[in-house]
Amino acid sequence: MLLSSASPTVDEFADATGWKLEPQGACRGDVCVPLPTDAVTAGVVGLEAVADRLGMGLVTDPDSGLTAVGPASPGGRVLVTTEAPELELPDFDGNPFRLNSLRGTKVVLVAWAPY
Repeated sequence: MLLSSASPTVDEFADATGWKLEPQGACRGDVCVPLPTDAVTAGVVGLEAVADRLGMGLVTDPDSGLTAVGPASPGGRVLVTTEAPELELPDFDGNPFRLNSLRGTKVVLVAWAPY
């Protein structure tokens, strides 16, 4: 998500990320993540504090004035997309098979481990 300011208002942050900053913390649907006290000051979001707490990547380009905020992963254990990473494994005949050859179709991956 791109923000045109490194100091967005609470509403701009919510519009760009889907996370509403409320008294109990950053909320999206039924999930609320507590924020540090310096997360919002006078209606302006402290991006570093909020991005850190939500596990969002944060990059600012001073030349363009744009700030990129990555998807949230509170605790680092949340799937942020339903898109699988690139995967290549041999098929039953030993030929390489790339998962992205099935892009656009629904795929169920079944994994098994003998431990």
